Amino acid sequence: MRLAIDAMGGDNAPKEIVRGAMDAVSEVNNLTITLFGDENKIKPLLTNAKNISVVHTDEVITSDDEPVRAVRRKKNASLVLMAKEVKEGRADACISAGNTGALMSAGLFVIGRIPGIDRPALSPTLPTVDGKGFLMLDVGANVDAKPIHLLQYAIMGSIYSEKVRNIKNPTVGLLNVGTEDGKGNDLSKKAFELLKNAPINFVGNVEARDILSGAADVVVTDGFSGNVALKTIEGTAQTVFTLLKETFMSTAKTKIAAGLLKNDLKGLKNKLDYSEYGGAGLFGLAAPVIKAHGSSNSRAILSAIKQANHMVENDVTNTIKTTVESIESDKE
Repeated sequence: MRLAIDAMGGDNAPKEIVRGAMDAVSEVNNLTITLFGDENKIKPLLTNAKNISVVHTDEVITSDDEPVRAVRRKKNASLVLMAKEVKEGRADACISAGNTGALMSAGLFVIGRIPGIDRPALSPTLPTVDGKGFLMLDVGANVDAKPIHLLQYAIMGSIYSEKVRNIKNPTVGLLNVGTEDGKGNDLSKKAFELLKNAPINFVGNVEARDILSGAADVVVTDGFSGNVALKTIEGTAQTVFTLLKETFMSTAKTKIAAGLLKNDLKGLKNKLDYSEYGGAGLFGLAAPVIKAHGSSNSRAILSAIKQANHMVENDVTNTIKTTVESIESDKE
C-alpha cells in the first residue's frame, strides 16, 4: 500500500508523525509512505528511512486558516500536496492530523466524492464498556443534514464496520432523544423511515446515554448533534480523570492507593482513548482519507495508518460505491 501523510499537521508535528510512520513501516507489510512537509525538520527525525520518502514544502495550513480559502490559495501546502498524491494515483490513501475543515475541503475539491454520496461524513470509532467500540457518523463534517444523508451515513458505516472492523451484520442506531418510534424532530422522523427500509441491520433509535454501552455498532446523526456528543464524551472523560487525579493525590493514604492502582488506571485511560481505534474516516470520498486527532502521538498515528491500510485492503471505497449504485438502480 502507498500512503501519503501530512507531516506538518497536528500539535505534535512533525516529530510524532515521523515516529508513527517509522513504526508503521516496520509493522505493516508492503507499506510505503510519502511524508509531505519541511524536510529540514523531518529528516533529522527520520532515523529509519526504509520505505519512507519525503516531499519538501515549507507551506503549511494552520489551525487558524479558513479551510476553503487556505486549500485554494496554499496550493503547495503539505495537506494539499498530500491530497494531490492520492488524486493523481501515486498514493492509495492519506492521513492528516491538521486542520479538519481544510482536510474536508481538500478531500472534496482535490480527491472528490464517491458518485451517489451527497456529503462525506467525519466518522471516528469511539470506545464502549465492552472494549468493542462503535462508529459514529457524522461528528462535524456537515452541521446541516437531510434524511438521505443519514441513510448514506448508515450504509457507509455498515460497510466499514463489516469490512474493516470485522463485525458481522453490524447493528445501526439513529441518535435520538428517545428510543421509541416516532421520537425526535422532522429530520429524525424522516431518517427513521428511510433507515427502516434500507439494506442494513437497523435497530431503531438510540439515546446518547446508551451509546458507550454498545447500543449499536454504528450510530448515525447530523454533524451538529454528533459533534456535541463527541465533545461531551471527550470532556467527560477528561473531567473524570482530573477528578480521580485530584482525589488520589489529596492525602498520603490515597497516594499509596494510586501507586497500587497505577497500571489499572492507565489501562482504563487507554480503554477510553478513542485514538487507540485510529483516526476519524472521511467516508464518502473517492479514496480513504483519515483525520487523526490534532494531539495525536506516534501510537495514534500508527493506529490511523493501520486503519487506512485495512480500508485499502478491503476495498471499502469501491464497496460503498457499488452498494450505493445498487440501491439507486433498485429505485428505478
